[in-house]
Amino acid sequence: MDTDRRLDLTIRRLEGQAEAEACARMMSASEPWVTLQRGYEESLRLLGDPQREVYLAVEQGALAGFLVLLMHGAFTGYIQTVCVAPAMRNRGVGGRLLDFAEERILRDSPNVFLCVSSFNPAARRLYQRRGYQTVGELTDFIVAGHHEILMRKTIGPLRGFRKGS
Repeated sequence: MDTDRRLDLTIRRLEGQAEAEACARMMSASEPWVTLQRGYEESLRLLGDPQREVYLAVEQGALAGFLVLLMHGAFTGYIQTVCVAPAMRNRGVGGRLLDFAEERILRDSPNVFLCVSSFNPAARRLYQRRGYQTVGELTDFIVAGHHEILMRKTIGPLRGFRKGS
């Protein structure tokens, strides 16, 4: 668990169906997921997938945002989703979720991966400012006419990396 005094923000694991449903509603009503056509049911399935780690940012008992991580597979340390409640945007919640994700991932992997949609240049600039570099582009990956830009932040190669160091 992580607490940010400036926002009175707590980051913790998702707990239960009601929280998953609230996150699915938030995601399915927000960009980039509206354009990517990820509806409520698909969002809820993603949040309930036991292969994913889901963390909530909570401020004074209210859902401020959440994040979904994949810690297994081809891109170990993949930030699949960062979603911030509309009322909490531009207050540092997304940055705190990214800080938390990076800290969590870098305990187990020297690389943090994420994708940003081609129609979301503000998010891409944010990731670049935070040290992410573009490593590829997935043309028409989720929906036709839009690309996903694969980005990576690294502290070194896989070879020689020791978990927990």
